[in-house]
Amino acid sequence: MASRKPSTRSTARSTARSTARSTARSAAQLPQALVDSSADKRLDVLRQIAAGHSISQAAREVGISYKAAWQAIDTLSNLSGQPLVERTVGGVGGGGAQITPHGEQLLSLADALAQARQQVLARFSQGMQLASSGFGLRTSMRNQLPCRVVQCEPASPDDPMVWVQLRTPGGARLTASVTSESADLLGLAPGLEVLTLCKATAVSVLSAALAATAVKGDAAAQRCSLEGRVERVSKGADRDEVVLALEGGGHWVGFAAHPFMARVGARAVATMPYAALVVGLPG
Repeated sequence: MASRKPSTRSTARSTARSTARSTARSAAQLPQALVDSSADKRLDVLRQIAAGHSISQAAREVGISYKAAWQAIDTLSNLSGQPLVERTVGGVGGGGAQITPHGEQLLSLADALAQARQQVLARFSQGMQLASSGFGLRTSMRNQLPCRVVQCEPASPDDPMVWVQLRTPGGARLTASVTSESADLLGLAPGLEVLTLCKATAVSVLSAALAATAVKGDAAAQRCSLEGRVERVSKGADRDEVVLALEGGGHWVGFAAHPFMARVGARAVATMPYAALVVGLPG
């Protein structure tokens, strides 16, 4: 028996349903581009393009480099799962761009969320002081500490990395390593309040006695270490999890070789690589 071909009307209905499902999935994924608390400047780039500006002009208007502007668009597109900008070929340092319907939808959503957030904060502002922290940020990183930028300087003239010096609430100094594009997008500058994050697995904890010897001759460890008092130790087979109470408030979690000999209340030092620190803007 010959197989029946689907009718034109049936095919059209199937195509319409498939398109609707794809559109629904796209709309559901768009908010992911707004989860990152550092998205504001990236959205500014998108707004400039929506206003009819080229990538290079959008970068100038926002105050970032041409490369950072493209990084902003690429990051938002990756998070949203949809192309937000259509590229056109341009000259050296140029190149045109046009916002897509998904990009316009993301901007509308961002504006609506910003308005709703202001309304919620206004309702709770009387008699309540919200901490400058990662409010609303969900992450696996257990170490989250509000800090203030002290200095932001290139690692070297031809190096794309930037050293960001941070001051903790207790007055300790930390140094993070980020790309110059990320520093531009976040608007990192002296005095800016930021949130410093670090995976606990990247943190090594030493007793004060051991740290006095190990950290003393290590300039890198000195620039990226925190001192505190042992608050809690969870024993493990090969390594112990150590929670430090930091001066000025806050905690820092790391790991030490088993058995960790320092007692609760004793001083200890947490060290980590520059690249392990993540700098973000409080949400």
